[in-house]
Amino acid sequence: MADQCCAGKSGKTALNNPKWRRILWIALAINAAMFGVEIVAGVAADSRALQADALDFLGDAANYAISLGVAGMALAWRARAALLKAATMLVFGLWVLGSALWGFLNGATPQAETMGIIGTLALASNVAVALMLYRYRTGDANMRSVWICSRNDAIGNLAVLAAALGVFGTGQGWPDLAVAAIMAALAIWGSLDVFRHARGDLASVARG
Repeated sequence: MADQCCAGKSGKTALNNPKWRRILWIALAINAAMFGVEIVAGVAADSRALQADALDFLGDAANYAISLGVAGMALAWRARAALLKAATMLVFGLWVLGSALWGFLNGATPQAETMGIIGTLALASNVAVALMLYRYRTGDANMRSVWICSRNDAIGNLAVLAAALGVFGTGQGWPDLAVAAIMAALAIWGSLDVFRHARGDLASVARG
């Protein structure tokens, strides 16, 4: 069991075993469904935080699909896939940051009740996925990128709930925008972490 968790270091991989692939398929389905739910709710509630979280769900679904596509491939290919995912995380973070700044200048006050309900549903979904992926958090860069996405999502959902409370308590939109900015920072930080591990994996391949 320990060898599977440390696959990136041993040269072997747990990525192609049936349990790992089943978890990724479940995670992909959950994230795709929650993207649909959150993007509709985010637009209806005029919440930048919910819209940002919805796009994060979409990005994660794509990341899980990439991980399934490279399962069983050589470490170098898995590391390149992780670099691609890190790039998408970085783009997402920059887009959300820009959206938060735009909302600060032009946005209205979002609906706190909708934010709270959808945020709770999203948190439950992401915690379930994170628990399934927890045992694989110390693998190669590709496995770690999947874990980082899920961990950041759960943290982001807690922030959305805090934003809902802030909007409800103040009657203003700035808590929603602040949380969107925090989620952007998480995505940017996570992308840099994945970049670092992917480059390490590629360096280990180059050394032979």
